[in-house]
Amino acid sequence: MKTDLLRSKLSVIIPLYNESANIEPLWQELSVTLVALPPSEVIFVDDGSTDDSAEKLRHIAQGDTRVKVILFANNAGQTAAMGAGVEHAGGDIIIFMDGDRQNDSADIPRLLAKLDEGYDVISGWRKERQDAFLRSALSRLANRIVSMTTGIKLHDTGCSLKAFRSPFVRRIEFIGEVHRLLPVYAAWQGARITEIPVNHRPRVAGVSKYGFSRIVKILLDLLLAQFTVRWRRRPMYFFGMLATVSLGLGFLSLMWALVLKFWFATTLIQTPLPLLSAMLVILAMQMLSMGIVADLLMRTNNRKSYTIVESIGF
Repeated sequence: MKTDLLRSKLSVIIPLYNESANIEPLWQELSVTLVALPPSEVIFVDDGSTDDSAEKLRHIAQGDTRVKVILFANNAGQTAAMGAGVEHAGGDIIIFMDGDRQNDSADIPRLLAKLDEGYDVISGWRKERQDAFLRSALSRLANRIVSMTTGIKLHDTGCSLKAFRSPFVRRIEFIGEVHRLLPVYAAWQGARITEIPVNHRPRVAGVSKYGFSRIVKILLDLLLAQFTVRWRRRPMYFFGMLATVSLGLGFLSLMWALVLKFWFATTLIQTPLPLLSAMLVILAMQMLSMGIVADLLMRTNNRKSYTIVESIGF
């Protein structure tokens, strides 16, 4: 590694939910990996677990000053947990990995070596994925949709094992299912991105939290991502354009209704165009109202979706 990377501080962020059986083996593996790495901190974010995950995390934090723990009062989702980790991280380089031990901590040095080549984001690619067929198929479908929609060609945007130079992840708002689109958001900021194949292991304990609903959420978050990048600071412009189009179509519809009446002797009752014009004008007014509301919300709403009940080691 280059000297500047060796001097960098690493923050490894691990969100988890009801992974009691995986916590201690995961930490044993990770602590071995950290020996050969630059100064590091490991931030476990417990996403409101209902098992004894919190107690096991407290025990690990008491025995190692590198370990920090954030405990949520509620189950807010993986994106919120990762966002809380980023907010509390002090590292120049931020690494994400899952808490289910399917990611291999031994791949972290490889991520850093690739980052050292001048990239800003290194995304893991579970080339030999060890999951059930349906889950793998849904993931491939989601990745194709992301690639086609965004133009960012990655095989596996959903792999949690990723390394970021911190400025490119700190500017991202962690909402919805954004954790699956982190490379996309970073690329839109100008980050240099690549991917490397990483080891993927079968789950040996705990229960998967993945389902078909994730595909729908990803699609909705892609729409949100496009809106966020282009119109976040000016939602009124977006809704204003829709209102202008709607008004324009309403005007054309009304003009064509008048042409039919005066040139072709068609009564207004015989054509739905006047009703269509009225509906388009009403739609335009609704769009303008939505634009005003969205603008006000953007300026006033800054609430988090989670509550931290305890922070350990900070």
